[in-house]
Parts: sequence; C-alpha cells; structure tokens
Amino acid sequence: MAPKGQKFELKTPKGTKDWEGKDMVIRDKIFSTITEVFKRHGAVTIDTPVFELKEILSGKYGEDSKLIYDLADQGGEICSLRYDLTVPFARWLAMNRDVQNIKRYHIAKVYRRDQPAMTKGRMREFYQCDFDIAGSYDSMLPDAEIVRITTEVFEGLGWNGRYTIKLNHRKILDGIFEVCGVPSKMIRTISSAVDKLDKLPWEEVRKEMTEEKGLEGSVADKIGEYVVQKGQKDLLSKLQADPLLTANESMKIGMAEMELLFEYLEAFNCLENVSFDLSLARGLDYYTGLIYEVVTEGSAPPAVTTDATTAPLKPSKKPSGGKAKADFDEDRSSDPSVGVGSVAAGGRYDNLVGMFSGKNQIPCVGISFGVDRIFSITKARMAADKNSEVVRNNEVDVYVMAFGGKGFTGLVKERIAICAKLWEAGIKAEFSYKVKPKLQNQFKAAEVNGVPMAVVIGEDEVAQGKVNIKEMGLREGHPEKNGVLVNLADIVPEIRQRLKRKATLDQLVQEADGLRVVDGIKGEPEKIEIVPETEKPVEESPLSQEAS
Repeated sequence: MAPKGQKFELKTPKGTKDWEGKDMVIRDKIFSTITEVFKRHGAVTIDTPVFELKEILSGKYGEDSKLIYDLADQGGEICSLRYDLTVPFARWLAMNRDVQNIKRYHIAKVYRRDQPAMTKGRMREFYQCDFDIAGSYDSMLPDAEIVRITTEVFEGLGWNGRYTIKLNHRKILDGIFEVCGVPSKMIRTISSAVDKLDKLPWEEVRKEMTEEKGLEGSVADKIGEYVVQKGQKDLLSKLQADPLLTANESMKIGMAEMELLFEYLEAFNCLENVSFDLSLARGLDYYTGLIYEVVTEGSAPPAVTTDATTAPLKPSKKPSGGKAKADFDEDRSSDPSVGVGSVAAGGRYDNLVGMFSGKNQIPCVGISFGVDRIFSITKARMAADKNSEVVRNNEVDVYVMAFGGKGFTGLVKERIAICAKLWEAGIKAEFSYKVKPKLQNQFKAAEVNGVPMAVVIGEDEVAQGKVNIKEMGLREGHPEKNGVLVNLADIVPEIRQRLKRKATLDQLVQEADGLRVVDGIKGEPEKIEIVPETEKPVEESPLSQEAS
C-alpha cells in the first residue's frame, strides 16, 4: 500500500497490457487453432520456468542479447527472464538425456526489452507458440513438415493465403558472404545487418555494414546484388548456374538441401505461399541450416524495400543521449517507419543442445508463432471485413429466464435447477443473479453476449412441467418467434437438437453470397424463408416483452 499522501499512476508497465473481453475471445481462438494443428502432427507439450540462469541465455542471441531482461541479484543465482522458448527447450533436452527425439510444442510468455508498438503487436511481454522437432532424421524431412504446419496454422486462422513463408538457408547465406569477400570473423555480424532489411532500406543496411562494421564498400555492393533476389525453384536454378557459387562448399551443401526441400514441399502441397528469399538472415546466432519467417501485409513499414538500387525515405533516427533512452521506452504504434514485423519465424539449430551438454548433440528444427502480432493483424482484418464472424463475449448457449405478473416470486430455485440440469449435460448456460429479474433485462443480457437460445419459464410452465425454448433473433413472422413449449424432462435433447440445427443453418448462411449471421438469421432477401426441418405446433406464450 502506498504511503499516505503519496500519489502514483495506476497503469501497466510499458510494453505490456491487460487482456479482457472480446480480445480474449479472439486470442483464445488463435491459441486453440494453433494447438489443434500442433497436436495433429503428433506434438506433446512441456513447460519451463519463466526465468533461467543468466549464463544459459548468454551468447545465444547475437546483437539482440541487449534486449534480455536481467533480474536483480537476490543473494542467490543470477537469473534473466527468458527471451524465447527455444534456448530453454535446448537446455531441457540437455538435462534429459534419455530424450533423444521429440516433437514438442510450448505456448508461454517471453520477455524482450524492445521498443514497443502496442497496436502492431510489438510488445515487451508476449506469447510465443513454438513447435520443434528434435532428433536425428533424414535430411529436410522435419524441415519440410514445419512449412506444412505453418501453412495449416495460417489457413486454420482464416488468412486464406494472405501470408508469405520466406525461406533461406544459413549455408547459402554464408556461402554468398564468402564468395563476396566477407572475412570469416565478420560473417555473423554482417548477417545481423542483412537481417534488418525487412525494417530498413538497403542504403541504411549498407551504411551499417561499411561505416559501423568496417566492411569494404565493394564487398557490400556485391552482397546487395544477391540479397534482393527471391523466387522458388527458379531462384535455386539461377544460383546453381553461377560458377562462383557452385565452387563454394557451403553453397553446395545449402543448395542441395534446398533442392530436396522443394521436392518435399511439393509433395506436402504447401509451395504456394513459399518464397525463397536471399534477404532473410535471422539474426540469432544458433541457427545452422534452413531458416523461416512468415510475413503479411503490415509486417514491414510502408517505406521499406530491399531493393539495393533505390533508397526510399529513411525512418527518423533516434536522438542521442538521455533523450534517446526516453524515446526508446515510448510506444511507436503511430510511427509509419515501424511495421508489425514477422508473425512467425524459426529454423534449424543443430548445435544448440551441444552447447549445454558437450557430446550430446541433438539436431533440432522448429518455428515460433507470435500470437500478439497475429492477434493485431487478425483484429484489424475483422474490423475491415463487414462479413467477418461476430465475436461473442462468451460461449454460453442458453440463458435461463423467468417472468411473471403481480406476486412474481422470481422462480430462482427453478432457474437454478434448470441450469444445473443443462450443465450436467455439458450445455453452457447461465441465469440472472437477481431474485426477481425483469424479463426485458434478461433478454438484454442474453442479446449483449450473443446467446443463441433462451429457456423461459413462468408460473404456468412450472405447474405444467414445461419450459419455453426460444431461438434468439428470429425475424417477425417466423413460426417459432415466440418459442416452443416442451416438457422439462426433454429439455436436454430438445436444446441439443436446436443448437445443432442452428449451427448447420448458420454455416449455410455464412457460405451463401451476401448473407451474414448476426444473432440469428438476418439480411436474407424477402423471398427466402429458412424454417426448421421439423415444425411443431406453437403454443401461446406471453413473450411479447422481448425487444428483438
């Protein structure tokens, strides 16, 4: 508790946010879609501590090591918050030597002291969803399946091909650097510079190579001729026809593996959204082979291009001194020079486990999906798409209501008993916590949350052992507009039948051109009439108070 008289601002730390309401619904849907794909491919999950010994994380992330959050020394071990889920997985493998092969997935938060841009999903605390295949297998088979998994994830999320899976190979990139004349001791640092081509124009990257890192300008220009190239098999054929490249051992290995990869991707039927992109470098030090990155519209800032011959408008530079530090902490959501970035990335890392266990080398390949960035793009697309599915606040299927006139008791015990009966049957239901609720308020609560069905009871229904089942949002004149009376004993099968039928009809309407499902069936042409498959006589029911 703050000392008396001391003022403080109630807020979350920079680069973090609270999640609630429909945002949580959208994010949970992303989690479940990704998890379903992971399990479909035989993965099992693990969990690791949110912080690791600092020495475990040190030296694994290249220039990005400065973004690691170090924890204060509490008189014990020196620890840091995890930067990703890959290094902790490698540490876990090294500690569990009986595990020599595994398909593992891990969904958890990671922490990076990066400059935030919250609305673009660039945060300091964020979720990653990782899928990795560890073990010694024949070349490129696991690597190709990772691409297939990536395709299934984004198609499952409804992105419908609006994404690009960029591929490159570390041995190809290293071979290009060697052929261009990059000294061996500078290959990793030049690779880190090339990795910024998705954020900065070529001229800025070239300047970093030459002025900051001391590379000769002629060597940088040779690199620039290669890193602007992209394609698929056509680009691979072009590289294979270059005698300078084919004479390089690293290039030969990388090109042979890429040729095999393209054969497998064709068999996996997942080549359509793949781009072999020589500008892809991935700055992390532990990658040894194939590398992946998934981008979509909004991933790169509008001004950025990898064209080595054209230098577009440069993003503003950070001011120097203390002001630079202050600006680094400020949110850059409105900065046009900042894009969302990649929505998934990964690659092969054959030597990382061995860094912890010496002789126990376990080859690994994997990919990590950035949920917060996926969320930002998904939400923006939903806002722009008038035909997108309406997001509900919860998944309740039935709202149990009561009504009555003078002397109305609220029928609270009867409502409780009905809810209990539905819950026991696995049907999602809720009721008002008011003892004597107004019927209009109960309908409003159901409508706000998009609840598809209502069960309504009054004194007469209770006396007869019946309930009124009403589908919400039906148009005026619909034969079941005021609901259908059924026996209380039959409530579970009756509700299940109607929910199933409604789901089927909603799916048909969503697939029809120009139709949309919002709280029932709306927007259909006047001549179209969708009625239940099995009609029942509609008994009189005093539900005229519904404001639908």
